[in-house]
Amino acid sequence: MARMHSSWYTDAVVYQLDPRLFVDSDDDGWGDLPGVIERLHYLRGLGVTCVWLLPFYVSPFRDGGYDVADHLAVDPRLGDLADVARLLETADDLGLHVLVELVTQHTSDQHPWFQEARRDRDSPYRDYYLWSDEPRDDIEPMFPDVQPRTWTWDEEAQQFYRHAFYSHEPDLALDNPRVRDELYRIVSFWLRMGVSGFRVDAVPLMLERARAARPDTDGQWLVRDLQAAVSAQRSGAVLLGEVDVEPDRYADYFGTDGEHGMTMLLDFWTNNHLFLALARGRAEPLERALRTQPEPPSGATYAHWLRNNDELDLERLSTEERQEVLDTFAPEDSMRVYHRGIRRRLAPMLEGDPRRLAMAHAVLFSLPGPPVLRYGDEIGMGDDLGRPEREAVRTPMQWSTTPSAGFSRAPRDAFAAPVITGPYGPDRVSVDEQNVRDGSLLRRVGGLVRARLGLSELGRARPVPWDVGAPSVLALRYQVEQSSVLLLANLADEPVVATLPDTEISALREGAARYVDVHVDQDYPAVEADGRIPLAGYGYRWLRRTVDGGSGSGDGGSSGARGTRGAGDRGSEGDA
Repeated sequence: MARMHSSWYTDAVVYQLDPRLFVDSDDDGWGDLPGVIERLHYLRGLGVTCVWLLPFYVSPFRDGGYDVADHLAVDPRLGDLADVARLLETADDLGLHVLVELVTQHTSDQHPWFQEARRDRDSPYRDYYLWSDEPRDDIEPMFPDVQPRTWTWDEEAQQFYRHAFYSHEPDLALDNPRVRDELYRIVSFWLRMGVSGFRVDAVPLMLERARAARPDTDGQWLVRDLQAAVSAQRSGAVLLGEVDVEPDRYADYFGTDGEHGMTMLLDFWTNNHLFLALARGRAEPLERALRTQPEPPSGATYAHWLRNNDELDLERLSTEERQEVLDTFAPEDSMRVYHRGIRRRLAPMLEGDPRRLAMAHAVLFSLPGPPVLRYGDEIGMGDDLGRPEREAVRTPMQWSTTPSAGFSRAPRDAFAAPVITGPYGPDRVSVDEQNVRDGSLLRRVGGLVRARLGLSELGRARPVPWDVGAPSVLALRYQVEQSSVLLLANLADEPVVATLPDTEISALREGAARYVDVHVDQDYPAVEADGRIPLAGYGYRWLRRTVDGGSGSGDGGSSGARGTRGAGDRGSEGDA
């Protein structure tokens, strides 16, 4: 079994949050960086080791802040640079790493660069963007049903400009070396502030411009140059790439021929097949995805998630598979977007069932590489389908049972986004209520996070899917030298019995090995010599294989220990 290089991010549990929607500290209706600082202890108690901040830069916020108007300044509604410094210092004191967004495929049309470019053809900023006297068909639109054209006429500039995303987000000309210098300057600035790395937006589109600069290349030199700039500035800093491509192209983005590229890739391939497995209640699609997932090079890894800040993009599935997932989790047209994905939160897709939601998180935390939690998923927050496009999943964090969800004391019509109402409103779904209730989703997820942090094998080995004679059970075995764990999750509502392979049953009968529960969703009988392992509907069991009665080097804990029960975990807040 191949060993994976170990770094701080190898064992990380990442929490993705939107500062403008997390906590409002000054009661203006907008979440802010001081509010994030107030809740860093909550994240540490949950077991999180890395915080991924969505954009907090100066922006009109027409696209969740990805329409950046100043890459080197904080939007005054969210704070200032002193707040960033204090956040990074507090995070460091708590042992938390911080990732920020690197958005350089486009800017806002309000960015000073674009304003200067449109005013004067002779301005050096004119060449920071892509212009044409005629519209072209050189790139596919990202949002075809809401923004079908990628070239828009600018009256002031008297030319068309290109935008792969919205018309208010003009594409940067990364084939221009001056623009790339700006990119490296942005990276250097935030690394000097103390961030641990960047989530890099729309990487394949960035490389399209790199190929335009050097047509004799595949454009990957830009990723390598970016990694070199990051590594030169701060040892151990990472690049987390948004790279939604076929798996056989992952190697290009990781780096080849000994040249380093992205540190981590967000693995859309596995994510798509995870939801196909959930839709079918069968493990096979996810097992298939993991078997065909290319092995990352030393020092690199994948990152996995259930839901993120955008739509659930299902482009890596076949047409028939995509339709199957859509029919299961988004049966109404209002739940779908861009002819390719779902604009719902995880909890409504899984019918708010805490058992099923906990199981889905158990699957997430079973995968190789850092798991990414989206803010609010740990309590089962819902969505607001009355909001347009991806804004449906961008709503304030629900801290308390009050109508304002503990997010802000401002008038609710001043909020950056409305608080969810209905069955997933704060009167039914909140941190405060779940933090003190046995068996709540928050307690279950917190227990899974902390249990995963104790399983070092997951960051150092590739899993082997096992056939345990139950199609609904995902069984992943990790082994590092003599240390071995087996992670089981039942994707179906009916109880099942998984059976260990014959070789393992022989080892059990001979007394050469035994399986001890490390973390479970409920109490189960000990694994006997017949190798039968019962699982409840939507149940999960994480087991450690101990050698020679538990005294061997493979025993990561007490051989007689009972598993920790997910439903009975302590509340996460204050639980370091």
